[in-house]
Amino acid sequence: MDSLRSSKHHVVCVPYPAQGHVKPIMNFAKLLHCKGFHITFVNTEFNHNRFVRSHGADFVKGLPDFVFETIPDGLPPSDKDATQDIPALCDSTRKTCYGPFKDLVLKLNSSEDVPPITCILADGVMGFAAKVAKDLGIPEVQLWTASACGFVGYLQYDDLVKRGIVPFKGTFLFLCFCPFSIRASLYIYIYIYI
Repeated sequence: MDSLRSSKHHVVCVPYPAQGHVKPIMNFAKLLHCKGFHITFVNTEFNHNRFVRSHGADFVKGLPDFVFETIPDGLPPSDKDATQDIPALCDSTRKTCYGPFKDLVLKLNSSEDVPPITCILADGVMGFAAKVAKDLGIPEVQLWTASACGFVGYLQYDDLVKRGIVPFKGTFLFLCFCPFSIRASLYIYIYIYI
């Protein structure tokens, strides 16, 4: 087992639990796996169950060096064929996922069956993963799954608010509040003009 514990890099991947986030991080995880990395892919319990229904139970069994783990998203059970409430999901992951994810990382690092974690690869909006990495001294990388143009637009949002350009005058519906990074003071607000 000592050779396993020291022979491979171990990346823990944490996507935001929505299709436009899971798929890019899954594809990147597959590329890392092809290059010899041990991968632990962390889904919410809700998304893990959707994987099982969509691809079958064998899909999430993974391989010896590409495994799936789950953490709760903190939301009550919802209709299994519907997308979760996005504003509630943003709020819940921000408030409740730190503890379960930290426990999972500690469990993985104390296991003799997998190499020690060498990096946490997290979706840019999963701030709790960055905080766990920082608290445990594990290198962390954030992957932004939106387009480069969208990313640059998000980076400008704070300046647009300071300059009074947004929010626009009128009625707005608040959609989502997610920290971009624990280390940054940038917060992403998405509004729909009604």
